[in-house]
Amino acid sequence: MKSASVIWTSMTLQMKQTFARNMFKFTLFVGPLLTTIVLGEMFRFSGADSFVAYVVLGSGIWSLWNSIAFSSAGDINRERFTNTLSIIFSTPADFRKILLGKIFGNTILSMGSFFLSVFFAIILYRPTIYVANWGLLFVALILTIAAFIIMSIFIAYLLTLSRKTTIWMNCLEVPFALLCGFVFPIENLPQVVQYFSWAFPPTWAVRLLRYPVTETGYTFTEALIPLLITMAVFALLAGFLYKAIFKQAKVLGTLDMA
Repeated sequence: MKSASVIWTSMTLQMKQTFARNMFKFTLFVGPLLTTIVLGEMFRFSGADSFVAYVVLGSGIWSLWNSIAFSSAGDINRERFTNTLSIIFSTPADFRKILLGKIFGNTILSMGSFFLSVFFAIILYRPTIYVANWGLLFVALILTIAAFIIMSIFIAYLLTLSRKTTIWMNCLEVPFALLCGFVFPIENLPQVVQYFSWAFPPTWAVRLLRYPVTETGYTFTEALIPLLITMAVFALLAGFLYKAIFKQAKVLGTLDMA
């Protein structure tokens, strides 16, 4: 099958199946509202001057991360639970293209969470929004989505090898939100923890996305270069994980529950 056809079919099927689940509807519609209110109330009385960067954008980024991460991890868990993971891996179509289509579908739906969070923040708190460069903001948003897609692929491959998918999936949300600076500057974290933060693409993607709004602390290029480097590293790591999945599926035959 042609690559584009496999990705498109997988993406459209994923979107239909995902939107049919009540839990995803909650994550898509209710989650952004709750996240926005929590962050808004935290920052409203904090005296901080970064309301737009850490509430408007922060709630959107967190909602986007929740939808993508939980969906990507949950897809692997559902396929394993129904004993279809090894079947999907063994089909003539490339497993990587099938998974990429799933992640693209999740990403498209998750963008709804992002924009809903921004909408709720603007409606509820009516902040003064200043964007120095809308072009840079658009580029940063595209790169942020790309960074999250690469992280989703890495996580999905990693959880394909693990039988404890549910446990890992539930550990992804809050630790990554704090570690990567979704809701407050990572400079507030201990120095040792910041070293771990710098290793993940979302940390630099968030900085890149906030630059057109704040224009403080660093330049666009200072966030762009580390972002591209970490994205490349995680793409390579995903490639190594795929080889491990191939061995486990083809040689050991132990992808599913049985």
